[in-house]
Amino acid sequence: MQLEGSCHCGSVRFSVEADSPAPFMRCYCSICRKTAGGGGYAINLGALTHTMKVKGKRHLRIYRAQLPGQDGKGTHTSSGRRYFCKRCGSALWLWDPTWPELVHPHASAIDTALPVPPDNVHCMLGSKAPWVAVEGQPKDPRFDAYPDLSLAQWHAAHGLTS
Repeated sequence: MQLEGSCHCGSVRFSVEADSPAPFMRCYCSICRKTAGGGGYAINLGALTHTMKVKGKRHLRIYRAQLPGQDGKGTHTSSGRRYFCKRCGSALWLWDPTWPELVHPHASAIDTALPVPPDNVHCMLGSKAPWVAVEGQPKDPRFDAYPDLSLAQWHAAHGLTS
């Protein structure tokens, strides 16, 4: 599915081909919540890096989160690169060189009508803010960390791969 997206002020516009376009997974981790999550979570989609076209690149900035060290001491820089507009601050997408073929646009930045997911998956609940109420249906899968299924596997299991 071809997705068109933009920042709030229109300085950055992008298009990308998404094979996992249903906005189903709500991430409650502190990074997503603080950089893109108006409701205490962010929704990321799955798309193919090689199809991405961006206008207004000069307005892009990248944030790389500082994470706790493996031994509980110090910090290290996340490999994930969170792209945002320097003019309006809109969170646009995440790209990580660990999986260079994938890019994860934020559903909130997409202008194309997205398919309605049959359910929502709530992940990283172990780090959600105490003020956040987990909304959704009682049958929605919920995980303290990441779920066992990837974005692509969830879409395939629900017959939603485009």
